Amino acid sequence: MNVPTVGADDDRRITRRTVLGGVGAASLATLAGCFGGSGNGDASESVPDPISIDEGKECDQCGMIIGNYLGPAGQSHYEDPTAVLEEDRPAQFCSSLCTYMFTFNNESEPQVSYLTDYSAVEYEVDTSTAQTTISRHLEADAFGDVTELTMVANSDVKGAMGESLVPFSDADQANEFQSEYGGDIYEHNEITQELVSSMMSGGM
Repeated sequence: MNVPTVGADDDRRITRRTVLGGVGAASLATLAGCFGGSGNGDASESVPDPISIDEGKECDQCGMIIGNYLGPAGQSHYEDPTAVLEEDRPAQFCSSLCTYMFTFNNESEPQVSYLTDYSAVEYEVDTSTAQTTISRHLEADAFGDVTELTMVANSDVKGAMGESLVPFSDADQANEFQSEYGGDIYEHNEITQELVSSMMSGGM
């Protein structure tokens, strides 16, 4: 897989300033009961907050080192993580695709899953290499609840697994990203295992 890793020529990156907050939106429905989400259920129910991901952590789906790649990352929090990971910690992923595939492949449903929210960070798109990539953000406040994100799939911008789902909490920013880099718009509840499998195999 020929995906550029961290360390590309910073001088040739295109900086995209994104605007935080402002527009409230109703929470999306959960995906076939999966992924949990702070936007679902009783308001008194609490879910774990996102964590910062260590760059040296291996992806729990594919085993790649998370900090070695660009693009969106993810994490899933389970009520009993030892039943899923045999460790007491959130599952952590190198890509949005791995985040979804891990959930599809496991019977246990997470309390909540988070992906990089490109509406919450000042991101960069790098066009200096053979493949256009978007910056990686692993700090806790860069992550958003998947049930509240709009995804751009199959754009010209690649991630750790090649094709990528690039998430935004601001749907207008997702539309602007699509206009510039192509791809298709999906809401969380429209992401299927078939779509993810096809993107991971390069079939889209």
